[in-house]
Amino acid sequence: MDLGEIEQLRGELGEFVGEVFASVTRRDQRAKGDCYLRGLMLDGRRKSIQPMAERLPDGDMQALQQFVNQSPWDHVAVLRAVAVKTVPVVDPMVWVIDDVSFPKDGTMSVGVARQWCGALGKQSNCQVAVSLHAASDTASVPISWRLFLPAEWQDDTARRVKAGVPEEVGHREKWRLALDLIDEAIGWGLEPKVIVADAGYGQNNAFRQALAERGLDFVVAVRADESAHPADAIPTAPARSGTGRKPAVRYRTKASSLKDLATGTGRKAYRQATWRTGSRGAMRSRFKVETVRPAGVAVRRHTIARAGGSTAWDGVLPTATLLSEWPTGEKAPTEYWLTSLPADTPLRHLARLAKMRWRIEHDHREMKHGLGLDHFEGRTWRGWHHHATLVTAAHAFCTLRRLDPEATAPA
Repeated sequence: MDLGEIEQLRGELGEFVGEVFASVTRRDQRAKGDCYLRGLMLDGRRKSIQPMAERLPDGDMQALQQFVNQSPWDHVAVLRAVAVKTVPVVDPMVWVIDDVSFPKDGTMSVGVARQWCGALGKQSNCQVAVSLHAASDTASVPISWRLFLPAEWQDDTARRVKAGVPEEVGHREKWRLALDLIDEAIGWGLEPKVIVADAGYGQNNAFRQALAERGLDFVVAVRADESAHPADAIPTAPARSGTGRKPAVRYRTKASSLKDLATGTGRKAYRQATWRTGSRGAMRSRFKVETVRPAGVAVRRHTIARAGGSTAWDGVLPTATLLSEWPTGEKAPTEYWLTSLPADTPLRHLARLAKMRWRIEHDHREMKHGLGLDHFEGRTWRGWHHHATLVTAAHAFCTLRRLDPEATAPA
C-alpha cells in the first residue's frame, strides 16, 4: 500500500489496534503499535525500524525502537487477542505446524546457530521459529510462535544475558515447541482442528503419540523409509521348550519400508482424487489408502510403556492409516502421510487435508516479502517476539479485510 491508501485505512486500523492491543494499557504505547503496523504495511523494500520511521509522517525512530526492543508489553496477550478475533473468520479445516528460518550474520542474535536453514536449503547461520497456523482453502493466519533456542544457548550465560533470554527458557526440541503452541491455542479457547505437519514433525513418533494422547487427529508427512508391518501381520511366539523363560511374542518377519508397502500392489490400487481447484484448474493426483502398523525402536518402546512393561505387552503394534501419492508419470510413489483418521475416510477428504500445508506458504511469503518478518535487525528475545507479534497483527488485519465482503479497497 502507498501512503495515501494507508491514510484511508487509519480509522479502520485504529479500531483493530484498539481491540487487539487492549492489554497494552498505555495509550501512547498503543499509538506506537498503530504506527508500527502502518510501517509494516506501507510499500518499501526494508521493514526495519529506521526506514519505516522515515516513510511515515509521524514516524519516530527512537520511540519505535523503545516500543519494540525495551517496552515490557506482553506479546502473548496480543497474539491471543489477534487469534481469537481472526481464526473464527478464517474458519479453518486444519491447524498447520511449520517452522521458518532467518539467515543471520554473527553469533549474538538471539537463538542464532549453525543449523538447517530452510530459507537457504542448507546448513547455515540462522534463527528458527516454530509456528502454528489456522488454514482453510481460502485463507490462513498464524496463531502463535516459538523461537527455537539451540542447545548451545542452554548454558551460554553471557549470550543469554545480552540477548535477554528469560531464565525459565531453555533448549526445547521443535516438536515439543509445536505441542506447546497447540496446548496454548486450546487454552485460549480456540477449537482444535486436524493437525497437519511436514516430515520434520511427522517422522517423530513421540510427536504423533502426543497428539493422539491429546485426542487430536493428525495427517503428517513421513519419509518413504519409515518402517511398518502390514495391518494383517500377527506377532507369534515359538513353542516353549523345557522350563526356561517363556519366549517373547514378536513379529517373525522384518518390517517393510512404507515405499515397499505402498508399491506392493502396483499402480492398479491407486485412485484419482481432486483435492482443490487452483488457478490452472483442478488439482488432482492418484492416491492409495491402507492400514499399517508403524514399527521401529521408538514405536516399540512407547507401546511397551503404555502396556505397563514388556511382560504385560501382547506384542501387537497399533495401527495407523497410510496415505500415499503416486502421480502419473512417476516410477514410484512420491509422498507419504500417516494419519489417525480411519482408512474408510473419503479419499478426497484425506488428500485435501494432506495437501493443506500449501496454504501457509502464502502466510510466509506475505509476512516475509510484504510485511518484513525477516527484516528485524534487533538481537534480543523481547525484540524478536514483539516484532513477530506486530507482523502477525498486520497480517491478520490484511486477511480480515480480504475476507470481508463489505470491505472496500482504498481509492
